[in-house]
Amino acid sequence: MTDDAPELRASDADRERVAEVLRDALAEGRLDMEEFGERLDATYKARTYGELAPITRDLPVTGAVAPPPAVSLNKEPVPDGSWAGRIVGGEGSSSWAVAVLSGFQRKGRWTVPRRFTSVAFWGGGEIDLREADFADREVVINCIAIMGGMQVVVPPGVEVVVRGIGIMGGFDHREEGVPGDPGGPRVIVTGFAFWGGVGVERKITRAARQRLKEERRQQRLNRRAERRELGGHSRDEH
Repeated sequence: MTDDAPELRASDADRERVAEVLRDALAEGRLDMEEFGERLDATYKARTYGELAPITRDLPVTGAVAPPPAVSLNKEPVPDGSWAGRIVGGEGSSSWAVAVLSGFQRKGRWTVPRRFTSVAFWGGGEIDLREADFADREVVINCIAIMGGMQVVVPPGVEVVVRGIGIMGGFDHREEGVPGDPGGPRVIVTGFAFWGGVGVERKITRAARQRLKEERRQQRLNRRAERRELGGHSRDEH
């Protein structure tokens, strides 16, 4: 690792590797719940390798934070985004998340496991599946919100089923009943909300939104060009 590596930005995958080390340490009795909560909160707030490295320094695990990858100056091919290429099998890159008086995010390129469990106590979380891969055709997002809230974001083409229970709180059912794409995944949102709520919304990715914006801009330019061309023909005839 070079001298400036601690200043490089850490990825979601780096934070997840550290979180897994902390969970193992909690299970082995190396950390108590208070220490675990403090370190986990620091992990998800970390932005650089330098902030992540000290979190597991006193635990008997090496290489919790992977060295930063070399930056490639070659433009990589963009994935086609088809569902066949996004249902990848395996265990998933993250299986649970906890927010206690804080927040968490799962977004960007990550693999959703067959079952993902999240807990928010006086806190909040965002589970964004728009750019995610899926371990299976059917995945379960289990949300426990106690005096807190969570937001599940799915892309178009995903079938959503909501089975959560709310007491003085609730689960958002608006996206139920929308047919999914052939071969697309099915997301089951379940869990429990007490004085809290779990929202489910369907949104396109930022890249797709930008493509639509560019397409509309190009259509406007084409219409203007056609009007100018028609105006020129009309003057020639006169």
